[in-house]
Amino acid sequence: MNSTTGTVDFKVGDETYQTWYNVVGDLKSGKRPLITLHGAPGMSHIYMISHTEIYSLYGIPVIFYDQLGIGKSTHLRDKPAEFWTPELFMDELDNLLLQLGVESDFDLLGHSWGGMLAADYVAQRQPPGLHRLVISSSPPSEKLWDESMLGYLEAFPAEFKEMVLKHEREGTVSSAEYQAAIQTMPWPEELVASFASVEEDPTVSNAMSGTTQFHSTGSLRTWSVIDRLHRIPCPTLVTNGPEEGAQDYVIAPFIEKIPKVKWVRFAKSHIAFFEDRDYYFKAIGDFLRVD
Repeated sequence: MNSTTGTVDFKVGDETYQTWYNVVGDLKSGKRPLITLHGAPGMSHIYMISHTEIYSLYGIPVIFYDQLGIGKSTHLRDKPAEFWTPELFMDELDNLLLQLGVESDFDLLGHSWGGMLAADYVAQRQPPGLHRLVISSSPPSEKLWDESMLGYLEAFPAEFKEMVLKHEREGTVSSAEYQAAIQTMPWPEELVASFASVEEDPTVSNAMSGTTQFHSTGSLRTWSVIDRLHRIPCPTLVTNGPEEGAQDYVIAPFIEKIPKVKWVRFAKSHIAFFEDRDYYFKAIGDFLRVD
């Protein structure tokens, strides 16, 4: 499989950093590329790598990259929390598109936090070269996500719920008891690798999301794109599943407010490209190949 990796310079103020990327396919093939935005924030791109299937099935070049502070891009452990903003990552995306020469003709897919970033990027900046947008298992506001996650917790016995919330209140979420409560193993290798990147450097994750699973304590806790969704001009595919934070009522603002929207609901949970792989990539491919 044709794959090219490299870095591009990304200037922020007087400093220059590096954004690492991987292009699968040929950007000069004449086919519009798909750029993918990974989630968390703070996870590396590795768990998204199965999107190479878009190239294998349809010949569409796929671009992966690690957002600043993450994975193989420049790490900035000493930056204050206020440095890490959605606007910073929008600037990084604009820069990457320009440096790779695809800013005039591309599609965009974001998963989880990546979909939040993608939706806000398109709503605020309306990039003229963007043709189609995919928002995969993402909330339009952090408040809705937190409500959804706490709703799942309510279904558990009271003593389990109190144990989880106690660890979150007291900042002991690294305890074996808490970790055993929130994880089901085994995970796919790619997902394990991406979560390992958060453990190796939690700077971005801690600043933007915080350290807890059931309510955000980072800078994204007040984030919402709902009032800007009507400004998304391009055809948009929104996907989700019934057993995840981005459940139906959470994504409803996307469906109600984006003018040219299509909704596909998969059978399971938050990462359909692991759990419902064939249907997922068919849905994405069918949407991207309309024009």
